[in-house]
Amino acid sequence: MSERSEYAPGEFCWVDLSTTDVDGALSFYGELLGVEAQPAPGDPEETGGYGFLMKNGRMVAGYGPTQQEGQPSFWSSYIKVEDADATAEKAKEAGGQVEAGAFDLPNDSGRMAVLQDPTGAFISINQQRNHPGAQLVNEPGCWTWTNLMTRDIEGAKDFYGEVFGWTATQPEEAPEFIWNWQLDGQRWPEGLGGLAEITEDLPTDMPAHWQVYFIVENADQSIEWATSMGAKVGFGPIDIPLARVATLVDPQGAPISIIESHYPEPR
Repeated sequence: MSERSEYAPGEFCWVDLSTTDVDGALSFYGELLGVEAQPAPGDPEETGGYGFLMKNGRMVAGYGPTQQEGQPSFWSSYIKVEDADATAEKAKEAGGQVEAGAFDLPNDSGRMAVLQDPTGAFISINQQRNHPGAQLVNEPGCWTWTNLMTRDIEGAKDFYGEVFGWTATQPEEAPEFIWNWQLDGQRWPEGLGGLAEITEDLPTDMPAHWQVYFIVENADQSIEWATSMGAKVGFGPIDIPLARVATLVDPQGAPISIIESHYPEPR
């Protein structure tokens, strides 16, 4: 099912965009993904200009302005946890760092923290309260996959295994540098997300990071339109057995991956 009303601890539950140009980003993603912007309820001074990208009346992702001067635009991924404070402490014990939090979100939405894993990638955690997470996934215009790119595969396996109970397995016929994250009891047959090595054919200055993937109906047409609006192609497009994929850098500088999926949604 594409509609979601809840997520289990250890699952990805939300993605959002921090951008240097909110109006420009909303115009770009509104056309690319067919979504509409809706400000978060409450006083903008308290919500910090945060809002939601909506499709068919349901939340698919969040957006807001970058919070620090000179900070680049970026997408963030959120893992649901039962206790944000305890998970943040566990992350430190596993060799990670707590970059922000834990702190309460406006409107009693939840309690979150921003972590940096020992390989250098940033990941957010959310102890959900009133915020249900993404209500629509795995459809055109919606988030569908999250993938860790790192040069330290074993370090990533150790960290995410210790903090979240994940294991990494290699899919059949996958290259030796690609894994999928698994968690006992998960609803996703192919995994919670992906793990891939930053290989020598990729830029030497590429940092470890979590990629966020959104489904589009036609990857090539999306790329053609996006580049005409000032986006750049960072990778691809390439065909894989289940999809055609590419990574764009939006006009504000945030990397975003798109996927023309040929795989039926897991049920």
